[in-house]
Amino acid sequence: MIRRGAGGSACQSRFAAVWTKAQAFSIALFALALTANAAVDGTVTNGTSGKPQPGATVTLFQPTQQGPQFIDSVKTDAAGKFAITKEIPAGGAGPLLLQAVYAGVQYNKTLPPGTPTTGVEIPVYESSKQPGGAKIAQHIMLIEPTGGTIGVAESYMFQNDGKTTWNNPDAGTLQFTLPAAAGGKVEVNVLAPGGLPIRRAADPAGKPNTFKVDFPIKPGESEIRMEWSMPFTSPGVFEGTVLAKGAPDLKLLVPVGVTLKGDDVTSLGQEPSTGATIYGVAGAKYSINVEGSGTLRTSSGGESSEDNGSPRVSENMPKLYGLALATGDPVEPVLAVKWILASVLGMLAVGFALLYRKGNPAHRQPTLPTKAPANERDRG
Repeated sequence: MIRRGAGGSACQSRFAAVWTKAQAFSIALFALALTANAAVDGTVTNGTSGKPQPGATVTLFQPTQQGPQFIDSVKTDAAGKFAITKEIPAGGAGPLLLQAVYAGVQYNKTLPPGTPTTGVEIPVYESSKQPGGAKIAQHIMLIEPTGGTIGVAESYMFQNDGKTTWNNPDAGTLQFTLPAAAGGKVEVNVLAPGGLPIRRAADPAGKPNTFKVDFPIKPGESEIRMEWSMPFTSPGVFEGTVLAKGAPDLKLLVPVGVTLKGDDVTSLGQEPSTGATIYGVAGAKYSINVEGSGTLRTSSGGESSEDNGSPRVSENMPKLYGLALATGDPVEPVLAVKWILASVLGMLAVGFALLYRKGNPAHRQPTLPTKAPANERDRG
């Protein structure tokens, strides 16, 4: 005969508790699987009219280590509703990416893990070839003469306070010039409101060494950044022309060891954290005497292209819509873009703001908002 003592009862209690926890864990895993493979539905709303937008194309992508994977594409109905019922493959990680195309412009919505996939709102806007409420709020350039070359990183910050998207594929929303010595080689990265940097082409604008960028300026804050270099011997003359209409005076930054002089060049002080000198440059055309050499690049070059094995997100423009990335690769990972001086410009923005707070309020300029690193920002 086997006697069941107090020890047996305790053992049974512990087994029951473990079994209950195991059941709860299994249920949680099952619920998580259901969530991962849940359908996605919601409404596309026209931010210009404030009404639901019928006829917009909504596409769902799942980021993977091989790039965004197409799930399904649907049209919104008369009430602006959409529903993607195709099952999302298991094994993906990271956020889901929704893309709505309306009036020739792509709008993106990222769904982080754990975010509800029902009742999703995607705003779109009417497009216009006129700027409307869009304007250039800040124009900053960083130059680094060193080793027989001069490296340039230039940033145009746009602020669109209107309710329409400025979209002008023919003329571009930004035109700029490059010195002939640059050989037309320039890397352009664009940033939509709340987005990640996306590579964009610099197309010829009809005149020698003149280029345009076809990038819709949506309501909110957008940015266009260019990087280029050319042979340069110090001391030397750095010349250029600002083509953008209504752009504020250029703010030019140089590292320690570099000085600038010119008729329309004014020293505005130093950025505290790096010691970089900030200059104001008046006028659309400038001719600046540059002397000395220096760099603000970090040991890693300020790049954020390290492959850490995490899922990659990019601006995917399916051929289904007659759209494509400038590189011709519709799944080019954004996190592989080499944005050499992005982190430097973001760091300088903080000191730039502090410097102007101490100055004459009448001469204060809008400051470039600090951007998070590319691998920490949502894509736009």
